[in-house]
Amino acid sequence: MASMIVDERDQKFVLYEMLGIDNLFSTERYGGFSRDVFDMVLSEAGKLAAEVLFPALAEGDRAGCRLENGRVYVPECFHRCYQLYRDGGWIGMTASPQVGGQGLPLVIDIAAKEWFVHNDPFLSYPYLTEGAAHLIAVYGTELQKRKYMGKMYAGIWCGTMCLTEANAGSDVGNIKTRALRQSDGTFRIKGTKQFITGGDHDLAENIIHPVLARIEGDPPGTGGISIFLVPKYLIGDDGSLGRRNDYIVSSIEEKMGFHGSATCVMNFGDNDDCYAELLGEERQGMKIMFQLMNEARIGVGAQSLGIGSIAYLHALQYAKDRLQGSDLENMKNPEAPRTAIIRHPDVRRMLLWMKAHVEGIRALVYYTAYCADRARSEKDEAARETWQGVIEILTPICKAYCSDTAFRITETAIQVHGGYGYCSEYPVEQFMRDIKIASIWEGTNGIQALDLVGRKLGLKKGMYFMNLLGEMTRTMTTYKESPEIKDLTADIQQAVNTLAETAMYFATCARSGKYLIPVGNAYPFLMMMGKVVMGWLLLWEAGVAQKKLLELSAMTEANSADRAFYIGKISAARFFIKHVLPEVEGAVKAIKSEDLSMIEIPEESFTS
Repeated sequence: MASMIVDERDQKFVLYEMLGIDNLFSTERYGGFSRDVFDMVLSEAGKLAAEVLFPALAEGDRAGCRLENGRVYVPECFHRCYQLYRDGGWIGMTASPQVGGQGLPLVIDIAAKEWFVHNDPFLSYPYLTEGAAHLIAVYGTELQKRKYMGKMYAGIWCGTMCLTEANAGSDVGNIKTRALRQSDGTFRIKGTKQFITGGDHDLAENIIHPVLARIEGDPPGTGGISIFLVPKYLIGDDGSLGRRNDYIVSSIEEKMGFHGSATCVMNFGDNDDCYAELLGEERQGMKIMFQLMNEARIGVGAQSLGIGSIAYLHALQYAKDRLQGSDLENMKNPEAPRTAIIRHPDVRRMLLWMKAHVEGIRALVYYTAYCADRARSEKDEAARETWQGVIEILTPICKAYCSDTAFRITETAIQVHGGYGYCSEYPVEQFMRDIKIASIWEGTNGIQALDLVGRKLGLKKGMYFMNLLGEMTRTMTTYKESPEIKDLTADIQQAVNTLAETAMYFATCARSGKYLIPVGNAYPFLMMMGKVVMGWLLLWEAGVAQKKLLELSAMTEANSADRAFYIGKISAARFFIKHVLPEVEGAVKAIKSEDLSMIEIPEESFTS
């Protein structure tokens, strides 16, 4: 079953052969680890995924969550999942051992979670707990850390993220939830939040909610927002649980997918007694919450990878097993034996399209996580800033490009299955339903695009963006003379040049008052940049694979499986660069036409 969840061979290729994460062992922060430790972590993740989490996927979808007498109950099968996940120490893998974590690099945390995230309805519970605990680790007082953090990292208590309100989804500055200051320094929260993932459940004895609210008297907009810790049950001085806090779950959403994840509407303070503690400083709520959201956006990339990967692997296996039609050589022979559909050209096109995108997304998400590890482990401040700058630029790509592409991967997996893919007999239809939320939460993909174009490209006067282009150039310099892939290198060089020129064109538009051009074309630009970044990473992979093939050709007893793998890497890169990357030129042509019909069309003209 494990081979149908994650491509272990490609996972190890990206980690060790491409990125060379072994370099982390020479740093002070990660010097206590070894490849054996990393491999053991990934092996145990594979076992948990195959034996526990995947079998619970369909059952959790069928059972869903239910609200009874104000309490939310998750699918029964999730209880065993959570117990084994918690007992295995998978919560807080990157947290310091001093707070109950393991101190592992983020890239290994992401690689392990690739095994789990196909069952993201389940994973959402411990994943949000980890994020909320990390907020407390960074911004909490010593008392709050002692009070909450240890039990959250241990999985005894869970956590959430309470931002959204009915009339203030992405417009967070418009929230109405209020915080009333008390004489003892605590607060009382009053307001309603909705779309709160894991807002209530029966997996843990307590849930700690980071809640965005405005202190009475503070200014409107995002600058007046603070963040508070609101426990489900109040905690006594001795750590014991006290009374139930004053909030209720009024409903859980009926969703397209993600049925095992409780998405709650929560009313805080109906009786004016919802206890809350300030986290961090007053009016710093958005700054604090954005730490969690930026981590979550990379997590959405990992979610996209995990579900895209399992969809591709299921489609691949189905194409190998499904007999239909004859091969091309015998297409006119009615007596010809039936052949596996993987032999049909259009099926092969779909499979190679999926393969190239899954492997590119894996490289992108792992590389971004590795940049975070380099930033955390570097002693030189300038080097840390360089790596952090790359993360800033790539985060919206990880979130938006990967999630939209993963949806299309699952769609293509259904197409490979034909009519069976549209039926619940096979899991690919659930993959598609479950992944759709990824393009919506943590800031819709249109907002990610505006963030990239309106803010990220200009950070440090464009230095972060230029540093990323520099990383791309180094790869092309390495492989521009390679006879086997120099044509691919030339294509990537042209695409990188086009990307840089388009970014400069946007800057020129903004300076000349044509700011609507970058605003109206922010999403096409993000998707265009995603393709360029993917092409670069796939070229990098092809270069490594080509070198490995040359080494194998010099061996008398070369491994045929390794040879096939490396050929597959080069084929995926070639397909993407020759068949997908040319879409960049079309996007640029549309952008530079300066057509603004999407803005200029009268609202009444949208009607029929």
